[in-house]
Amino acid sequence: MALHAKQQPFIRQPLPQETPVRQPVRKKKLVTKGEKILYAAFLAMFIFSSILIIQNEASIRAGAQEIQSIEQATEEVQRQNSDLTVQIGELSTYERIWSEAKALGLTLNEQNVKVVPGQ
Repeated sequence: MALHAKQQPFIRQPLPQETPVRQPVRKKKLVTKGEKILYAAFLAMFIFSSILIIQNEASIRAGAQEIQSIEQATEEVQRQNSDLTVQIGELSTYERIWSEAKALGLTLNEQNVKVVPGQ
């Protein structure tokens, strides 16, 4: 017991505290890098397809306008053809041909007359 009396009670020594290293707190991003790439790719494809659609619409309209101008030209040619057909009918009457022949001094020879079937 004597030994126990001489021993001092055990005093607990505080351990040296290490200062904790604080790591920077990472904030969670709303949009990740991969999502940004996907959004950019989607936007690029959207713009590209929009441009293609507009280009196709422009070429369709140009083609329709060209078709319309060609149709107008053909209608004009058809009108001219019908007018010329009417003129042919007026100028090819028997009386007119006979009057032109008399004006030029031609006479009718019954033996040289050939009948040609009409149109």
